[in-house]
Amino acid sequence: MSTIINRRDLDFLMYETLGLDSILATERYQDYDREAIAAILDLAQSVAEEQFQPFAGHLDENEPKYVDGKVEIIPEVKQALAAYRDAGLFLTGYDQDLGGMQLPWVVHQALNGMFVTANTGVSSYAFLTQGVANMLHACGSEPLKAKYLPKLVEGEWFGTMCLSEPQAGSSLADIRTKAEKQPDGSYRITGTKMWISGGDHEMTDNIIHMVLAKVPGGPAGVKGISLFLVPKHRVNDDGTIGDNNNIALAGLNHKMGHRGTTNCLLNFGESGDTIGYLVGEENQGLANMFHMMNEARIGVGAAATVIGLGGYLYSLDYARNRPQGRHLTNKDPNTPMVMISEHADVKRMLLTQKAYVEGAQALILYSAKLLDEQKLATTDAERTRAALLLDLLTPICKSWPSEFCLEANKLAIQILGGYGYTREYPVERYYRDNRLNHIHEGTHAIHGLDILGRKVRMHDGAALKALAEEIQQSLTAAQSHPELGDYCQQLAAALSKVEATLGAIGKAPDMTLALANATAFLDAMGHVVIAWMWLKQAQAALDGLAKSGAHDQPFYHGKLAACKFFFKYELPTAIAKFDLVAELDDTFVQMADTQFIGS
Repeated sequence: MSTIINRRDLDFLMYETLGLDSILATERYQDYDREAIAAILDLAQSVAEEQFQPFAGHLDENEPKYVDGKVEIIPEVKQALAAYRDAGLFLTGYDQDLGGMQLPWVVHQALNGMFVTANTGVSSYAFLTQGVANMLHACGSEPLKAKYLPKLVEGEWFGTMCLSEPQAGSSLADIRTKAEKQPDGSYRITGTKMWISGGDHEMTDNIIHMVLAKVPGGPAGVKGISLFLVPKHRVNDDGTIGDNNNIALAGLNHKMGHRGTTNCLLNFGESGDTIGYLVGEENQGLANMFHMMNEARIGVGAAATVIGLGGYLYSLDYARNRPQGRHLTNKDPNTPMVMISEHADVKRMLLTQKAYVEGAQALILYSAKLLDEQKLATTDAERTRAALLLDLLTPICKSWPSEFCLEANKLAIQILGGYGYTREYPVERYYRDNRLNHIHEGTHAIHGLDILGRKVRMHDGAALKALAEEIQQSLTAAQSHPELGDYCQQLAAALSKVEATLGAIGKAPDMTLALANATAFLDAMGHVVIAWMWLKQAQAALDGLAKSGAHDQPFYHGKLAACKFFFKYELPTAIAKFDLVAELDDTFVQMADTQFIGS
């Protein structure tokens, strides 16, 4: 069995749960049918398993090095990215007018997940480059796009995003990088950026940095942030590589995971002029950067999901083939041992992983479908509704998998026992890689503040209303299956809890108290959404059972078992968290710094 993808589950989610066939029937995606999609996924799986996966452990143990001012990376990384590019896989997410394949975003998301599972450190270079290209296409001027976009789309040049600074961290209002306008319309960039994934290496002729900076005289705080395209090497008017752009690599950060991706401290303008080019308008940088950040946030959640999937598939295969112990009712040491997959607690851990990972995968692909629906919308109302849903779900897409698929990785280690935390097996690496997703693209707390402080209230609650309507549609559809009646009641009650909790928060005397338990609200909202995803899967499984042969029945029964588990063991925890949030408890708020260990 593959340990990077479950193709049967992927087909189930795309076609039976989310109805990808209806998207393929549209004019925009008329070049594709199930057979064509399967062939593309086959190609991606072969490249991922043959070119990415074999050296993942070796790369983890031989991370990039800082030598004489440059980055040294083992050669397999460049070879793998070349194989990805030669297979045309850089092109999957772009429209045909950019030279892309114009695949449905659902398929693009699923396809690239295989590379994250196979070798997280290498996949990041492609992921970042695609994000930079999409943002430049959305926000850049025609001259900038003409000069830089083709090389990014083709994967000939790579890209990064440069937001954080050593003194600012997540507080972008406090960045100090400066951009001074020059007579020719370009800008001289000076400052330091930190935590730049893919920030420097020798694997490509050029690296295109998207840099947040402030133009002197602009508004204070985030309102004064602008966005600039800053190439590692300047580009001549004919498209050839020009002079070095004086971006100095000050050093590498060494993380516990994603160790194959360079992570850099970069100094701009330290040894000469660093020239950048405005993307969009001055003082609109944060809004423009969000084109990439929101894509990246969903991408982080997608990565967390498939890294959890990798641990689940590996620990499942291990459990099926590892003999140890006997059934509790058998005390005879002379009888054969059973596979550990027969033990109740191992089944618990495997089912928990399945519920987390496959629930998260459904959410990620559902969100990808919303992007497709935006592109296919024929009215402004349809387009706005899809955008609202996606905006509300983005912090959940990023944060819920980062929390609970990490838990899945922890359980994978536990199933392997002592072997699980040794480097001879990949599950400890999966855990380390996934732990970073809790922080990538905004910490868990930031997304809690985002969803509770802004997303559920934006446009007079229009996004939350749209989500409630979507869930209600699923509840109505599920009523055709009496077996799902109890789940429908639970989910309806949980949805009512959301509304009651928000009503209680609205009575808080100040914002500090209202948002004190925003992280608990985020987790609870995530559980409600994942329960919804499991209800959709359960309905699809029951429909599948009614027309399936004996071969497919275990698959569908497994879906129903995972749904039962989530509603019985997980959804009740969300109710408890909503109650806690609604209490407006001030335990954290009242805690004084000196009380932690004394003065």
